[in-house]
Amino acid sequence: MKKNIVVIAGGNSSEYEVSIKSGNHIFSEIDEEKYNKYLMILRGREWMVEIGDQKWPVDKNDFSFVRAGEKIIFDFAYITIHGNPGENGMLQGYLDMMGVPYSTCSTLVEAMTFDKYTCTNYLSNFGIKTTQPILLTRGKAFDKEAVLKAVGLPCFVKPNAEGSSFGVSKVKSAEDFETAIETAFGKCKEILVESFIDGTEFTCGLYKVGDKKVIMPVAEVIPKKEFFDYEAKYDAKMSEEIIPGRFSEEITDRIQEMASVVYDVLRCDGIIRIDGFVRGEEVIMLEVNTTPGMTANSFVPKMVKVMGIRLRDVLTEIIEDKLNR
Repeated sequence: MKKNIVVIAGGNSSEYEVSIKSGNHIFSEIDEEKYNKYLMILRGREWMVEIGDQKWPVDKNDFSFVRAGEKIIFDFAYITIHGNPGENGMLQGYLDMMGVPYSTCSTLVEAMTFDKYTCTNYLSNFGIKTTQPILLTRGKAFDKEAVLKAVGLPCFVKPNAEGSSFGVSKVKSAEDFETAIETAFGKCKEILVESFIDGTEFTCGLYKVGDKKVIMPVAEVIPKKEFFDYEAKYDAKMSEEIIPGRFSEEITDRIQEMASVVYDVLRCDGIIRIDGFVRGEEVIMLEVNTTPGMTANSFVPKMVKVMGIRLRDVLTEIIEDKLNR
């Protein structure tokens, strides 16, 4: 009997629209010959299964819905929510209570990686070179001059727990610092201030199932704006993405090894993507994305295509790995 697979998209963050696009793309790629597949849109307390123009509410008591008198209980959830509640552990906690396996990392890992400050500090203990950001909290006083002295100019100010570069500012002068802080605090009660890294940006996707390790080609990212912001990420005209990137074989190996170590140290599951910079001979990790963008214009689908494998097969591997544990 076919398992009932539900793709969950939407969410409660500024990444809602991107998540919908990711969800639709994932839904189209899940193998309908192997599974009964459904698409669920989550927004606040409204969880709706959508089939064509029709919608059915999800019963949160047993994670099911009723259509034409038939009760359909989901066997597996493929989470494509970027931000709250799919990338911070909240949705994973609910699914754990329901006994439903899902595509992402565990509740603990999701919560840790969503908090960029906690994640970078944790990984630093394992020899991973990070940006070493400074954490500021809304309502708590801080010494502006001391912060700028520590990170230097230019620097970046960004929310501690937000995705797709929303609320991120590149600060070139001390006069712009206050505005950048206000912008970031508008998105999150905790913000990060980190040094500008004058290097080449990279990103690398990977996943592990059983004894199989799949580390994708390292992409080189060349934004046509000041930095790789939301527009550059989702408008193909606003950035140049080279897959594989023009890195030396040694640097490429080091990036992929770092990504693999991060995956294991954090005890990740499913597909993740590691972002960072190459500065000279240094490989510096920026952040870990545990529910990376999966739109047609996103990095992971492009990396999979370059590898000559089908995204459909990758998704099947991840689903089967979780269902058979």
